[in-house]
Amino acid sequence: MEPRMNTDRHGSSISVSICVHPWFKKLWLTLPLVLLLTACGKPAVYSTPTAQPAAKTNHASRLGKLQDQYRAWRGVPHRDGGMSKKGVDCSGLVYLTFKEKFNTTLPRSTKGLSGHGKQISRRDLQPGDLVFFKITWKGRHVGIYTSNNTFIHTSKSKGVMTSRLDNPYWQKTYWQSRRVLR
Repeated sequence: MEPRMNTDRHGSSISVSICVHPWFKKLWLTLPLVLLLTACGKPAVYSTPTAQPAAKTNHASRLGKLQDQYRAWRGVPHRDGGMSKKGVDCSGLVYLTFKEKFNTTLPRSTKGLSGHGKQISRRDLQPGDLVFFKITWKGRHVGIYTSNNTFIHTSKSKGVMTSRLDNPYWQKTYWQSRRVLR
């Protein structure tokens, strides 16, 4: 199609228009909308709605097992060398929890546990990681990290309980963390 020249009623202004096929006009009007929608969209993810990343599923499974163990042992009194519901010490609780809930045999002593697995940063803690504390110049304590800055352990005064890592006492005595589960 040829361009057409027009003049206004005063004869002073000239405009040029081009005759365009109707399909081109539709394309021209819808193109910005298509570009806007594709620019704002997220790439398609093809998965089932219930699928979760393996790591999250594993964390949730571990956390559930740890919560079950805590409910079963909460309030059991502290007893040095103990390995039953009549009394348990910190490393005994760790030993029994990993044997019963994760089918994993760990060293029985806090000293043995403190060299087992892989040392990790406190900021990388996941459910099931071990947290260690230097209570005195010679005394050591161990607990099992659950989530949200909390851990399960055995207190001499309250027995099996949970505590927070951001508690000033635990912050002051924190020593290291270790990952013993893959």
